[in-house]
Amino acid sequence: MLRTSASRVLDDNDRDEVLALLDSDPVANVFVSSRVRAVGLNPARLGGQMWGFGPRGGLVSLCYAGANMVPVNAGPEAVHAFADRARKQGRRCSSIVGPADAVSLLWERLEPHWGRARAIRWAQPVMAISHRSPVPPDPLVRRVRPDEFDILLPACVAMFTEEVGVSPNLGDGGALYRTRVAELIRIGRSYARVEDGRVVFKAEVGAVTPHACQIQGVWVAPELRGKGHAVAGMAAVVDAAMSCFAPIVTLYVNDYNHAARSVYRRVGFREVDTFMSVLF
Repeated sequence: MLRTSASRVLDDNDRDEVLALLDSDPVANVFVSSRVRAVGLNPARLGGQMWGFGPRGGLVSLCYAGANMVPVNAGPEAVHAFADRARKQGRRCSSIVGPADAVSLLWERLEPHWGRARAIRWAQPVMAISHRSPVPPDPLVRRVRPDEFDILLPACVAMFTEEVGVSPNLGDGGALYRTRVAELIRIGRSYARVEDGRVVFKAEVGAVTPHACQIQGVWVAPELRGKGHAVAGMAAVVDAAMSCFAPIVTLYVNDYNHAARSVYRRVGFREVDTFMSVLF
């Protein structure tokens, strides 16, 4: 039997210790680390809570509990504590995502209380690259301009719907999603090849820390797939990300998406970890 220990809600007094733990694995923790660095640990700014396992000065594990639930460095005892808090609080997240072992155990404990998930992605290889791509980059891939929002948005909606299985326009009519797309354009983290007013290829740098950044939203117009746009486009985004944001570029992909995994390998990514996602 596991020894039962409680988790606790962290605040800005824990920031240095939290960042030290996150930086112990900058690739796996890039999303959570980027959030903490951007807004701190106050729940109102964080958009959720950060749960800690272990005493102050001896923090062992974390769990970001916001729109997504993300366990960090969570062994079985920490997962038990986080699941207990999540069960009592009730489901507030749209997904659980993170290292496969921790997410699998967390979901095993929560499923009897939260009910069936809409979809489960059991194995999502985490891939990373820390050198320039050997593939020639597409010279037409560039940062998206603010005045191109209306051109980019339909491609973003198509990508999200294809990847997640539901439209981002559900619920609030897509208001939050449009805000996020516009924000990534505004801060220079949205890249695309645009021809004749339509998107050929696009990708965003969704999370950034001093140590790593994460690419998301990779998409090629369906009628143009298989023509090399993804490989050359990703090479361009990797080069830009390393020049502008961080020395390591990472992403994660569904294990069954063999075409995408092949593209990323050709660009120079290698598999370094495995994530799992539970979608509601």
